[in-house]
Amino acid sequence: MKRLALLGLACAVVVAGCGGSSNSGFPTIQAARTYGLAEFTPGQPVAAGKPVRVSFQIRLPDGKPLTSYRHGPGPHTGVHLIIVRRDLDTIIHRHPPIAADGTIAESITFPEPGPYRVVVDAYPSTGQQRNFQLFGSLRVKGAYAPQPLPAYRSTVTVDGYRVTLHGRPTLHAIQANFLTITVTDPSGKPARFTPWYGALAHAIFFRSGSLDYFHTHVCARGAAGCTSVLGAAKVTGSSSTPGKLSVGVLVPAAGRWRLFLQCRVNGHVLTAPFTLTVKP
Repeated sequence: MKRLALLGLACAVVVAGCGGSSNSGFPTIQAARTYGLAEFTPGQPVAAGKPVRVSFQIRLPDGKPLTSYRHGPGPHTGVHLIIVRRDLDTIIHRHPPIAADGTIAESITFPEPGPYRVVVDAYPSTGQQRNFQLFGSLRVKGAYAPQPLPAYRSTVTVDGYRVTLHGRPTLHAIQANFLTITVTDPSGKPARFTPWYGALAHAIFFRSGSLDYFHTHVCARGAAGCTSVLGAAKVTGSSSTPGKLSVGVLVPAAGRWRLFLQCRVNGHVLTAPFTLTVKP
């Protein structure tokens, strides 16, 4: 059974630290049990351009599969499966179905060769944790030609839609900020957003190099379950005007980040990437 350790869960600490043993007379502290990914497939490199079944279970610290996930309005439910190529050139975002036995599976077609980072962002219905992330990796066969991270551009055109970030943002790590973004259709009219995976827009952030991750949402006025939290800081994106989004930014570290803004307009999902610089 292949298990991938959960990053970010705290270990129990009693004088001697996290796990290990000591001859000082203090009790021996066993390593903390963690959540993990089990039965993750595919375990071998896969072909580009062909559907691949990605499947796994989340195992509880006692070894049993997690089967109970949060449901209801808003995007903070179930499991978010996010797969990004290491150079941040390609992203795949799904909310896969969860079987009664806890098996999570989705058919995915990878467009390009290379190494990919797998993020499983889970929202259990029980326990003290609101959500947690598990991380894995897979490889798509073929010659990998990593692309340099593009320079900042304020406007990105996707399938004829213009996505514009207004004003050069000044961002700092672990500080909530907001970006004003507008989306116009090919005729120049403000786009009308329709909910997709529980939100009007998804803002998915990855840090270049380390692939640190954060994810925020934009919801309609009055919608619940849309606030994202990092430590004591919180952001809640909003949209009250057609074609206009207030996107929350709240990332854990300084560096160059890639923001993938995703929204659905006229039944079509757009993915608009932006390069952002975040200061300490």
